Amino acid sequence: MSSDSLRGKRAVIYFYPKDDTPGCTTQACGLQEKLSDIPGANVFGVSPDSPKSHRKFADKFGLTFTLLADTEQALSNAAGVWVEKSMYGKKYMGVERTTFLLDENGVITHVFPKVKPAGHAAEVIAALS
Repeated sequence: MSSDSLRGKRAVIYFYPKDDTPGCTTQACGLQEKLSDIPGANVFGVSPDSPKSHRKFADKFGLTFTLLADTEQALSNAAGVWVEKSMYGKKYMGVERTTFLLDENGVITHVFPKVKPAGHAAEVIAALS
């Protein structure tokens, strides 16, 4: 995916930590359920999982939008969402759940930082309307 390939159509690019985990599944299925309500925009999910993992996740939940495998975290780093996280006192690097909305010219028009998965599709639709 390049910014040139996005030109001419709005885009929703959402970064999520891991395929087939509770929060990520809630977010992906919420977007899939409301896909027809997302006016004139392509939806892309991005995580560090492999293409094989993405295919399995998409097949399991009937996801019809594109999932991008950012296995080297190049896009996540460029977007500033590959950050130090902490769980049970242990620090590690991972994706901070974030969504970017782009206009027809590839310009970022809205950023949703630290997204809560439930209800996020409605937030995206409202921002695009």
